[in-house]
Amino acid sequence: MTTRDEILDIPVDGQHIAGTLLIPDEVGSAVPGVLFVHGWGGSQEQYLARARALADRGCACLTFDLRGHAKTQPQHETVSRGDNLRDLLAAYDVLAGQRRVDAAAIAVVGSSYGGYLGAILTSLRAVRWLALRAPALYKDGDWESPKRQLHHDPDLAAYRRRAVRPEDNRALCACEAFRGDVLLVESEHDHVVPHPVIANYQAACLQARSLTYRVIPGADHGLAEELWRSAYTSILVNWLTEMVAGAKETTPRQVRALPTFNRGSLCFDPVRSSRLRSAALTTKGENP
Repeated sequence: MTTRDEILDIPVDGQHIAGTLLIPDEVGSAVPGVLFVHGWGGSQEQYLARARALADRGCACLTFDLRGHAKTQPQHETVSRGDNLRDLLAAYDVLAGQRRVDAAAIAVVGSSYGGYLGAILTSLRAVRWLALRAPALYKDGDWESPKRQLHHDPDLAAYRRRAVRPEDNRALCACEAFRGDVLLVESEHDHVVPHPVIANYQAACLQARSLTYRVIPGADHGLAEELWRSAYTSILVNWLTEMVAGAKETTPRQVRALPTFNRGSLCFDPVRSSRLRSAALTTKGENP
C-alpha cells in the first residue's frame, strides 16, 4: 500500500506545533486513525518509522511535537502539563477531523510522559484503543506549574513506588473509566517508571474491553538498544493490526490478554503483580 506524508502546522493557544500526517493512498472507505504522543525530552521523530509501518497497513497516523520540544525547545523550562494536554487535544482534533479518518476508530499511542497524557486524553475525547509504553505517573497538584519542576519533588520517586488509587490520580481515574482495548508495555529494567507504576495502571484498567500486557526483557526506560526498540515496534504494530482487524469483524473477538485480571478488586497486590510480570516475561518472542 502506498502512503503519503503531509507536514502540518497545528494551532494551539495562539501558537503552532509541528505535526506529520501519514495516510494511505487509494482507500475507498474511512480508515482508523493513530495518534502518537512522544515522551518528555523526545520528539515526533521517534515515532515516524512506527507510524509509517501502520500507515502501510491502512491506518492514518499523526505524529507531532509537544510544546517545549523540537522547534519550541525554548519553552522546555516553562511549559506545563496543561499546555501539553492542550497540544494533545489539538492534535487529536486535527486527526479526527480528517475526511478520510474514521473518528470512531482512533488509537492513542504514548510513551512515558506521552502515555500519561494519552491516558488522560481518554477522559476528554473518544478513544477506541490505548497503547501505553512505560507510562509515567505524577501527582495531580500544581497542574499548571512548569512540568520541569515536577522532577524536583523529593517525593516523586517514592510516589512511583507505592500503590495509588484511581480516585487519587487523574491518569489512573481516566484508565478506570476507559472501556476500549489497552496495550501496556513495560521495560524489565526501568528505573524511571518502576514496576509499581505499571501495576497501578494495570489495576486501573479493570473495565477495559481487553488488556494486553508485555514486558520487554532486559530493556531500560528509553529503549537504548535497537533490539529493544524493534521488540516494541513489533508488539505495537502487531497488536494494533489485530485490534483493527477484530473491529472489522461482525462479531468482535476477545483478544488474548496477558494477564487476565480479577475484575472484582481494585487493590494492588505486590505479590500477584510480581507473578503477572514474570508471566509476561515468558512471552518473549510471541506476538500479542
